[in-house]
Amino acid sequence: MTINEYQINAMKFANGMNHQNASDLLVNGVMGMCGESGECIDMVKKANFQGHDFDKQHFAKELGDVAWYLAVSAHAVGYDLETIFQMNIDKLTARYPEGKFSVDRSLHRKDGDI
Repeated sequence: MTINEYQINAMKFANGMNHQNASDLLVNGVMGMCGESGECIDMVKKANFQGHDFDKQHFAKELGDVAWYLAVSAHAVGYDLETIFQMNIDKLTARYPEGKFSVDRSLHRKDGDI
């Protein structure tokens, strides 16, 4: 499955959600991303500091939930995921042309580099 095929399929499950317009869908999407990513960090916290076992399969499923809300949020603002992902790679390539992270380049960004 391609990234955009995932998004198309993911949007099927947004049917019937309580949203009246793209703005409501966006709010639901970003709130959902925060909630699901919070579940991910909670799993890591419990494994690192509270003695819980780290269940990789459960974690992967939570990442899938983050992806679903990402797909919904991108759709709400009129973007497909492939475009979003390519924009991110283009931004990182411009920021780190050597192809690796640099503290200096992270701290001293060019104007307009968000």
